[in-house]
Amino acid sequence: MSQPLARRSMIVGVTTAAATALGAAATTGALAAPAPARGRALIGRAKKHQLHVMTFNIRLERANDTKPGEADHWPDRRTTLIELLKREQPTILGVQEAKYGQLSAVEEALPRHRMIGYGRKGGSKDEYSAIFYDSSRLEVLAWDQFWLSDTPTVIGSATWGNTVTRIVVHARLRDLATGTEFAMINTHFDHESEPARIKSAQAMIDLFQGGQLDGLPTLVTGDFNSHAEDSGAYTTLVTDGPTEDTWLTAQQQLTPAYGTFPNYKEPVDGGPRIDWVLATPDITVRAAAINTSRAKDGRWPSDHVPVQALVELPRA
Repeated sequence: MSQPLARRSMIVGVTTAAATALGAAATTGALAAPAPARGRALIGRAKKHQLHVMTFNIRLERANDTKPGEADHWPDRRTTLIELLKREQPTILGVQEAKYGQLSAVEEALPRHRMIGYGRKGGSKDEYSAIFYDSSRLEVLAWDQFWLSDTPTVIGSATWGNTVTRIVVHARLRDLATGTEFAMINTHFDHESEPARIKSAQAMIDLFQGGQLDGLPTLVTGDFNSHAEDSGAYTTLVTDGPTEDTWLTAQQQLTPAYGTFPNYKEPVDGGPRIDWVLATPDITVRAAAINTSRAKDGRWPSDHVPVQALVELPRA
C-alpha cells in the first residue's frame, strides 16, 4: 500500500451561497450564511436520491481525568451529542476517538443505524473510527479495517514514525433508494508525524484506485490532523489527488468556514479545518456545513465540531 500512484492535478472550484434553504440557488462569491437558530437542523434527514454525510470526532471519554462540570467530562457531554445527532440524522456517519462505552450514545441518537468497525487495538480495545449507517436506507455489501502501517493486517501496528496506532475502516455499500453502489472510508490520522499522514493518505487512495473499492463513487470522512489546503495529506488526497473537498465544491455553504477544532472555545471563522468530508468528482455536493451548535447551557458535545455534506450519488 505504500507505493505512490501517478495522479492528475485538479482545479477545485469554490462556490458559496447566502441562502439557507437547501432548494435556493447558489450565489457565487456571496458570504456564507449564518447557522440556523439553536434547535433546528442544518441539514437534517436526507430525502430520496440524497445522502447526508457527517464526520465527527466525538472526543474520547477520559473517565479518570475529568470531573463533573468540566468541559471535557463525557457524562456531561453525552446528552448534548445525542441531541445534535438526533436533530441532524446523518445517513452515514464516520466517528473518531470513540471508546466502546461511548458507542451507546450514538446508537441511542440514531436507532435505525448499524455500526461497522472495532477498536484500534483489536476487539473493543481503545478508540474506534467506526462507521454508522442508516440500515433502512443503506446496505453494507462488504467491509474491513486495516492499520496504517507497513503491516496493515497486524492489530495495533504503527511503523511510519507515529507512536499512536491509527486505522482505516472502509465499506462497499448499496443505496437502497437508488440502487447505486458506493464506497465509504473513515479514518483518524496521526497528530504528530506528517510523513505518517502522507503515507496514510496514499494507503487510503490505494483502496479505490486499483484496490478493493476500485471505480466506485467514494466518500471519505475523518479527522486528518492536517490543515485543509495547506498540508501534505491534503495535497495527496485533494490538490494532487483523486478526491475533492466537499466544503469547497458544495453548491451551498450553510455556515461560515469555522475551524473544526475549537477545543471547547468559541469557533473561529477562517480557522484551520482539520476534519473533512471528501468525495470523488462523480458525486454531486449540494450543501456543506460546519456545525457549531451546542446545548442551551453552552456545553459542547466535543472539542471538535462535526462537518456535514448533503450529496447525490451518480445514478446506477
